[in-house]
Amino acid sequence: MKLHQNARHFASRKALETPVVRSVAKSGLVRLHTRIFLGKADPDRADEREAHLDGLFDATVDTYLRALQDGFSEAEAREITHIQANFDFYNHGWTEMMEFPTGELEAHYERYQDFFETWEITIDDPLGQFAPSEGLPDAPSTPELLEDPDHPHAEGGFADDVYVETDDGELVVGGQDEPDDDEVDVSQAVGVDDTESND
Repeated sequence: MKLHQNARHFASRKALETPVVRSVAKSGLVRLHTRIFLGKADPDRADEREAHLDGLFDATVDTYLRALQDGFSEAEAREITHIQANFDFYNHGWTEMMEFPTGELEAHYERYQDFFETWEITIDDPLGQFAPSEGLPDAPSTPELLEDPDHPHAEGGFADDVYVETDDGELVVGGQDEPDDDEVDVSQAVGVDDTESND
């Protein structure tokens, strides 16, 4: 999968790992992701999906932190959460929101299979052990779209590794070198600094 990565992503990671600002950063990231993906949704369907997406992204932040604790890089941990989200989109037939084609679902799963199996994450059960006990809010599915999926926001051909596009437009396989902790300004994190950002 191809992701963007810049100083704000590292700041958000640090904020999530810092007790004083963790809840603010998490709320900010959930709002940001919901807004971004509602922007990719069929406009006639966006409102009915909002609560579901809020719950989905709240859970994937927990996955992100667990992946970091398990030794994955920032880019890899974030990619894991995007794969989870795309599994959920696929299961609902929300193909217009997907970031990679349906034909690459298995390839993305297999790259992180050990992690996914540890936490009981599957294509059919995207959150596994990270699912909230009460489940996610329901949202109508559009399974008919799976018959001839349209992926206006999907980029294929990036299933073999994590690809990171920097602010300079450079494509880095595996992600950028992570800065030292003292070089990261937590005030730039999403939620802590409420200016707009892209994931």
